[in-house]
Amino acid sequence: MNILPGNMRFGAGQPVKRLEDQRLLTGKGQFLDDKPEDGALWLHVLRSPHAHAKIVSVDTRAAAAMADVIAVYTGADLVADDVGTLPTLMVFARPDGSPMNVPPRRLLAHGIVRFAGEAVAAVVAKSRAAAQEAAEAIAVEYEVRPAVVDPVAATKEGAPVVWEGAPDNVAAAMSYGDAAAVEAAFAKAAHVVSLEVVSQRLVPSAMEPRASIAEVEKKTGRLLLHVQSQTPGSTRDLLAEAVLKRPKESVRVLVGDIGGGFGQKTGLYPEDALVAYAATRLKAKVRWRGERTDEFVGGTHGRDLTSTAEMALDARGRVLAYRVRSIGGTGAYLSGAGAIIPLVLGPFVQSGVYDLPLVHYEVKAVMTHTAPVGAYRGAGRPEGVFVVERLMDAAARQIGIDPRAIRKVNFVKPAQMPYTNPVGQVYDSGAFAHMLDRSAKLADWDGFAARKRAAKKKGLLYGRGLTSYIEWTGGRAHNEKVSLHATAEGRIVLHSGTQAMGQGLQTSYSQMIAASLGIPLDKIDVVQGDTDLATGFGSVGSRSLFVGGTAVAVSVNDLITKAREKASHLLEASAGDIEYRDGSLNVVGTDKRVSLFEIAEKENGGRLSVDSEGEVDGPSWPNGTHICEVEIDPETGITRVVRYTTVDDVGVAVNPMLVTGQVHGGVAQGIGQALYEAVAYDAEGQLLTASYQDYCLPRAGDIPPIAVTLDGSAPCRTNPLGAKGCGESGAIGGPPCITNGVMDALSDLGITSITTPLSPMKVWQAIRDAKAARALALA
Repeated sequence: MNILPGNMRFGAGQPVKRLEDQRLLTGKGQFLDDKPEDGALWLHVLRSPHAHAKIVSVDTRAAAAMADVIAVYTGADLVADDVGTLPTLMVFARPDGSPMNVPPRRLLAHGIVRFAGEAVAAVVAKSRAAAQEAAEAIAVEYEVRPAVVDPVAATKEGAPVVWEGAPDNVAAAMSYGDAAAVEAAFAKAAHVVSLEVVSQRLVPSAMEPRASIAEVEKKTGRLLLHVQSQTPGSTRDLLAEAVLKRPKESVRVLVGDIGGGFGQKTGLYPEDALVAYAATRLKAKVRWRGERTDEFVGGTHGRDLTSTAEMALDARGRVLAYRVRSIGGTGAYLSGAGAIIPLVLGPFVQSGVYDLPLVHYEVKAVMTHTAPVGAYRGAGRPEGVFVVERLMDAAARQIGIDPRAIRKVNFVKPAQMPYTNPVGQVYDSGAFAHMLDRSAKLADWDGFAARKRAAKKKGLLYGRGLTSYIEWTGGRAHNEKVSLHATAEGRIVLHSGTQAMGQGLQTSYSQMIAASLGIPLDKIDVVQGDTDLATGFGSVGSRSLFVGGTAVAVSVNDLITKAREKASHLLEASAGDIEYRDGSLNVVGTDKRVSLFEIAEKENGGRLSVDSEGEVDGPSWPNGTHICEVEIDPETGITRVVRYTTVDDVGVAVNPMLVTGQVHGGVAQGIGQALYEAVAYDAEGQLLTASYQDYCLPRAGDIPPIAVTLDGSAPCRTNPLGAKGCGESGAIGGPPCITNGVMDALSDLGITSITTPLSPMKVWQAIRDAKAARALALA
């Protein structure tokens, strides 16, 4: 695809301040819980206290008889009413070749509960307090069964079975590459490096917990669902067609401001669908708001991948073969992307930025008696990059060469672009060695030794981490539809099916439109989150700007073309003689002109409108190099990230300030993954980290200054803007960079691997054990 020249890239490169912030920071945001109650009923769900149990009976009589209770629903009620289940992507096979087989995800458990926190019953009452009190009066008799919470343990013979259709707990599996050729390469390698690598399970932590409101329009009978969703269009379709089994045109999904999504708010949740079901049954407005604990026990989690990884290398450090065996936990039920994350998205990037001649990947998606795993910032790509980058550092240390040198020996070269990686994904552009060299210079690579000596004088261990990452972005849809309108009131209105959740889409879209139409920013309205106005794939996989923005670019050109045709009739001239500039259309060489908004005034409804579709040729591949430095107090095991430098290739950055903010946020989440965050279940399947008293997040003081440099020297070739996705890059480069830094600091003690999070206790224990082993060896 041809990249637009610099002067046609719709205002690219301008650090326009976020237009959203004034409204959001002054309390004028339209978050879901801000909506007035207006006599709405409240729904509350009763959750299972057990991870695995047969539901013997559910007695709702006491709850139904309580004051202000309107209705009580059980799983049996929904089955009797033919309420559908939440679907997942069923395109994979089990290891024996049989079709993928997973339990149906019902809105309320029926017959069996499969994780602690699964919804068992729902109460609708006149107040939230009344619904909560009534839920406590529901008597559920359980027959408790053994549970398995560790995906690796779930694959062992004799493990408790999550679903009888998969007695080995393997929902699906995939393999890539040539096992025999890889084995032969390992046999002749000068060096073999292996690691056990774990991307632990995480809880997404948006500021705003999930909530939803549903009502039935009295005049039309249509169902309105107000919900936090990154994908309003598919949320509508799933609710209508899969769950309620009604035409999708009879449902309208409305999304206001979202206080953070991070992938967790990608799909339809049982609570959202329950609210909609209750509203249709009761012909009343019904609302639900989750507490923070509901997010921990009932929302989707992220990551949960355990890998055994090996590299075969020659004497120079050139990789001959790469072998990874992974087990990805899915939880008890598979979310919409529950299988695709470990089976596809991780392998897409698992070779990283390297030209690896032979690979063999084996991946299993394994069910456990835990909350479902779903999308979380990066969704598979952080796990895949984590594996290869940990191996690269381990190999450099084992062979005794510079971590930059081993990467340069193995980098895909610019001359190889477009490059097809070992699993068939095509990198359209990238200058990986350039990113590394530039980052090393900006990070003052040569000054590291002096900083390490200074830290040693203070009694601290000091290390440096390096990661060269790549990311696949775009989701599964390469097109997006928008509508663009010029109004008689002098405004430009964009309707888009993408969804804002903190990325700054109002700013970037407005910036593009303003630059191309010559219209002031304050005359532009960006409307998202209304399926009556626009539907599309939504905002996942860092696709909003490079796919959604491409649609905006097409719509602007379409609007100008249509305006020229209208102006040619009004000005009695050929359309080819009409010139558009700054909101006006004039006949070239004359003073005859008409404004864009005067044309709109003459249209039916006072609007000049176009419906446009933008399509890109394929995914984009943002990449870059992160370098950090860490210090460790050996007496406490406490690790601090003290320096962090990135050079990120996002292609053409429409708004560099927004991109820099996205990198900052992603790195902060990467620091959380590397050092602090981890979900923990006990052997019975009870969540031990069900609140922020037990689940540790990084705070402002834990985040160092982050020096971000954007490098646009290798623009994307799959879209006309030249842009690459950027929203998840920091969360992909961050975890291996920090982990490599900690392992570098500990390498003098002979410590080669610790699983994340690298908590003070783990680090302190590793230091203590290493010193004890050294003392024993010298004794």
